[in-house]
Amino acid sequence: MNISTGVEDFQSAGFPMGGEPLVALDLADTLITVGDPPADLIAAPAAGAAWWELQARRLPPGPVPEPVAVRRLRTAVREVLDARLEGRAADPAALEDINAAAASAPSSPRLVADGDGLHAGTRWHTEYGGNARLAAIAAEVIALLTSPARAELLRRCANPDCSMLFLAENRRRKWCTANLCGNRIRVARHYDRTHRQEQR
Repeated sequence: MNISTGVEDFQSAGFPMGGEPLVALDLADTLITVGDPPADLIAAPAAGAAWWELQARRLPPGPVPEPVAVRRLRTAVREVLDARLEGRAADPAALEDINAAAASAPSSPRLVADGDGLHAGTRWHTEYGGNARLAAIAAEVIALLTSPARAELLRRCANPDCSMLFLAENRRRKWCTANLCGNRIRVARHYDRTHRQEQR
């Protein structure tokens, strides 16, 4: 499930951001919170289907979750990640929503035999309901926030007009994407420098 889908794939599908190491971050970034009202990038059925298709290789097989359940988990994920970045306690209801999603489809390790030998696999238990994809996303958030070293890598884009979150595996990373926010800030700085020189 660690197959990479890069930001270019997401951008060519119309999403400004995607391909982070955790699908949970990609899900949080489908809601642009700096606008009023916030922009839901997966509200349209076609956009939602495209996003889940891009994530399919990184998630357990199974049906695409119901939009209401997706929005509920996304709200909870965004809340706990924002709380971490802001140094405040997360809303207990958000924690409960994440825990409920994780518990709705528990997983167990299993051995898988193929032509190359034995490999570790995961079996998602959806016999009694629950959605394995949402459970996997919730499990990612739990693993991230309970790993102090990994949680320290969580960042919000340095562009004040952007709400995207990412893991700064390269500690110098400041922008959600270099080709969007990074370029915008560089162009704005260049314009300011040039404009100031012209006024002298």
